Amino acid sequence: MLRRYFFTAALCVAMPALARTQDSEQPPPPRYTVSKEQLQAALAQRFPLHYPVPGLLDLDLQSPQLQLLPQSNRLSAELQVQASGPALQRNHAGTFTLEFGLRYEPGDRTLRATGLRLQQLQFPTLQPGVVALLNAYAPRLAEQSLREVVLHQLQPKDLALADAMGLQPGSITVTQAGLVIGFITKPL
Repeated sequence: MLRRYFFTAALCVAMPALARTQDSEQPPPPRYTVSKEQLQAALAQRFPLHYPVPGLLDLDLQSPQLQLLPQSNRLSAELQVQASGPALQRNHAGTFTLEFGLRYEPGDRTLRATGLRLQQLQFPTLQPGVVALLNAYAPRLAEQSLREVVLHQLQPKDLALADAMGLQPGSITVTQAGLVIGFITKPL
C-alpha cells in the first residue's frame, strides 16, 4: 500500500515537468520573413508612376525609400515627385511621406499597403497657395494611387510548408530587419 502511495505521489510530481518538456519540444509554427531590401526591390519595379490632374498639373512619382516602423507595426515611404502642368509655370521637385500598414491578399499571395496616411508634403520652390492646393488633393491622390501597391508577392515555394500544414499567412509584424509573417489555419 505504501509503495502504491509513493508511486502515485512521484507520478503527480513528475507530470507537470513531463508536460513542460513535451510542450517545449514542439516545433514553433512556421514563419516567413521578408527583408527590407526585398521590399524595396519589389516596390522599385512598380515605379515611376504618372498621375495627371486634368487641366491643373501632372505628378510623376519616383520609387519610394522605405522605412520600417516596428514601434507602430507600420512602414513609411518617402517619394520624390515632379510637379508640372498648366497650373504651374515650370517643373517643381518635391517630396512627400506616407505611412501605412500591410495586409495579405490570398488571391494572388501579395502583401499590400493599407491604412495610408499622408505625413508631409514639401515643395520648396512653390508658392504657399499652390502648396495648399496640392495638400488638398495629395491625400486623396496618394490613397487612390498607392492603396493597392503590392510590396511583395509570395511564391508558391514560400508557402509550400504552410500549405501542407493547412495554414495561410495571417499576422504581419514589422521588425528592424523586415517583416515576419505568421500563419493561421486556412478557413474551410
